[in-house]
Amino acid sequence: MRAALGVVPQPIRFAAYRQMVDCDPAPDSRLVLKIAETQDELEACFSLLHDAYVASGFMKPHPSGLRVTPYHALPTTTTLCAKFDGKVAGTLSIVREGVFGFPLQSAFDLSAVRAREGRIAEISALAIHPAFRRTGGSILFPLMKFMYEYCTQYFDTRHLVIAVHPTRIELYEALLAFERLQAAVVDEYDFANGAPAVGATLDLQTAPRRFHALYADRNERHNLYRYFVETRLANIQHPDRRYFTSNDPVLTPALLDHFFNRRTDTLAGFDDRKLEQLHSVYPGEAWKKVLPPLPVGATGQALRQYPRFSVKCPATLSFDDRGRPRQVEATLIELSLKGFQARTAEPLRPGLNCSVDVALAEGEHARIEAVLQRKVPSASGNFQGFRVTEADPAWIRCVNMLWISETHADLAQGWTSGRPLRPVDEAA
Repeated sequence: MRAALGVVPQPIRFAAYRQMVDCDPAPDSRLVLKIAETQDELEACFSLLHDAYVASGFMKPHPSGLRVTPYHALPTTTTLCAKFDGKVAGTLSIVREGVFGFPLQSAFDLSAVRAREGRIAEISALAIHPAFRRTGGSILFPLMKFMYEYCTQYFDTRHLVIAVHPTRIELYEALLAFERLQAAVVDEYDFANGAPAVGATLDLQTAPRRFHALYADRNERHNLYRYFVETRLANIQHPDRRYFTSNDPVLTPALLDHFFNRRTDTLAGFDDRKLEQLHSVYPGEAWKKVLPPLPVGATGQALRQYPRFSVKCPATLSFDDRGRPRQVEATLIELSLKGFQARTAEPLRPGLNCSVDVALAEGEHARIEAVLQRKVPSASGNFQGFRVTEADPAWIRCVNMLWISETHADLAQGWTSGRPLRPVDEAA
């Protein structure tokens, strides 16, 4: 079909692609969409991905039968899965920027995207089981909808970026309004075994308007605007969260060891810098036992004195502005015991002393005192770094819970294993 359409003008091709959309607003109840979090689910996702990439020439066969990348070892990567009748039928991974950056940044310039307001996530590792590839998108469209909802509602993401084979890019442009990062094709993309690739991006804030322009006059099964923006699928299992966090880590030391040491030798291929970064992400004795030893001369200390956690917490800053009381709304995007980073609509002056009312969870607020230490350099908005000078018990409890919880499930369950909370002065 793509070959036949290749000889007609682009607007006609794109319209034809959109005519082929078939998105069922009420999928089979046997379909479940969720975060891959168990060893069996992750194994099935990595196996499906391996077979799809080998068949496409994007990787050479691995003895494990799995495709596992360094980015899958980070808590900033979330793998989604579509399970049909209990078996994984599709998967994709969402990579938010962590200590390793993004897979595609080795070949594509992201400076234009970084200059816009909002966080970026790369959509990668997409694979659909062969049994479902000719079923009109019965797995692909629900999986893409789950990705859209997860990124917009849970992952604090505004911009998506992708790197795909040149034969696939027009589908993303035509159906989902992606725009190319650059006109030229990368001839050899190392992350896909040297295959050619095209980079593209989508602004999720403007996506609903663009979807509406493309699909407003279509009926329900052919209307991706209604499907992505208005339809609610009972098949989607959104993660339970104790706090307003924006990450859902699933790896435990045992899972990291299983996939990255035993099933594959991924960690053994890390250079010294990546190894130090991974140790900074996973401090503590349980992680040290499964991570390769630090290189000679490395301190093994975290990159910051106090670990920071990714959140999306609404807050109100109250302060005296040269003799006039003021309040400014803010969103905390990172927090630690002794500080936080906030996004504000306007720049604030360093040295400002603030009383902060922050919503940590539904019905749970913390009230703290903080001083604005610095403006965080950014071309995409006003970001401020604060030092906490006085914290109430709710703030301390939240930081401690985040610190001792290895996975998002630990937080959702309130950490019932009996492990004690660290005292304030030991929270780092």
